[in-house]
Amino acid sequence: MGEKSLHKKIILGLQHVLAMFGATVLVPALTGLDTSITLFCAGTGTLLFHLITKKKVPVFLGSSFAFMVGITAVLGDSRIGDPDFLPKLAAVKGGLIVAGLIYAIFSIIIKLVGYEKVNKLLPPIVTGPIIIVIGLRLSATAINSAFYLQNDAGEMVFSLKAVLITVIVLATCIGISVFAKGIYNLMPILFAIIIGYLVCIPLGLVNLDPVKNAEFFSLMDSNIKSQLFLLPKFNLDAILAIAPISLVTLIEHVGDITTNSAVCGKNFMDDPGVHRTLMGDGLATAWAGLLGGPANTTYSENTGVLAVTQNYDPAVIRIAACIAIVMGLIGKFGGFVTSIPSPVTGGISIVLYGMISSVGVRILINSRLNFGNSRNLMIAAIIFVLGIGCDSIPITDTVSVSGLALAAVAGIVLAILLPVGKDDVLQIDNN
Repeated sequence: MGEKSLHKKIILGLQHVLAMFGATVLVPALTGLDTSITLFCAGTGTLLFHLITKKKVPVFLGSSFAFMVGITAVLGDSRIGDPDFLPKLAAVKGGLIVAGLIYAIFSIIIKLVGYEKVNKLLPPIVTGPIIIVIGLRLSATAINSAFYLQNDAGEMVFSLKAVLITVIVLATCIGISVFAKGIYNLMPILFAIIIGYLVCIPLGLVNLDPVKNAEFFSLMDSNIKSQLFLLPKFNLDAILAIAPISLVTLIEHVGDITTNSAVCGKNFMDDPGVHRTLMGDGLATAWAGLLGGPANTTYSENTGVLAVTQNYDPAVIRIAACIAIVMGLIGKFGGFVTSIPSPVTGGISIVLYGMISSVGVRILINSRLNFGNSRNLMIAAIIFVLGIGCDSIPITDTVSVSGLALAAVAGIVLAILLPVGKDDVLQIDNN
């Protein structure tokens, strides 16, 4: 494939932005973080990743859904403008910085001892159920957003109007994902948000005040500046709620890099090396945490764009990153995302949170784990109950451990202590 002209690279870069946009901006819309900061962090984090990986890997970093359960646990219902928002955001910042540093530590260990040895600590019987738990823990939030609207008294009440919008959003997302072809197949979230938003306008559910009140340039907004320059707080509660999730997402990272290598026909695991890609992802997450954005992660949506366009030039991804930065600096974009009604984001959340759990199921299936085996059954059972049943476990009067972190630790310990049997993995009869 010949060298692309600059304007063609810009068009290809814009496609990558469209592919990542819906999912990336949905994370702040659901958690209460700022959309402009999120887009800025995604763009600058991607450029940082490319710098660390010798500009060889065509990867875009966007908002991680896996970390939403930890961020939501810390922020709760607090939103920008609430008196307790900034103190909670400072704790989120500290938790995300630690999560990014965990990535960095593992990247150093992988460089020293090799990925195969480290991978034994996080086998599929641990990572699969943990990812399932992450999606299921968020499911109640999705339902509340999808089926409830705020009344005049400020109470959330069940609404048939909200149900109708949610059904339309779900039908659009599913229809485009299943039946659309080419580049459109990669953007079901974006199209579902647009259709849902348009349906909400005649129903009187769209409040455009956030768009009108937003500064044209984000950095002129006092709320955004207060978040950007807020010092992180390394609160143990927040760290325990957020940081352990990185033990699972770093395995997802390896899977994404493996897929990216297969699509591009290159072995990025060796050159520039998975230790570099993991370090890039980790530092990008720490950087996002420092600024007040959600954790970054490698986006499979953009790997799909690579497969469709068959253009694997990393420079195109860097152009996409620059476009995301510009979008983050324009405050009206953030105002628009803030104006999206909750049934629209709730409908999308039903799909996305379910897909997170489905990824965990796929890991178990692809690993051919035998659930007639007592070892596998016990590890998964403990992870499910601890991860879903426990919101948090108090250690002291001021410190508690999230159920997700407890489930991850329990799963890792059990996987190490319980002996691996010959029947742990299903055998395939080739006859």
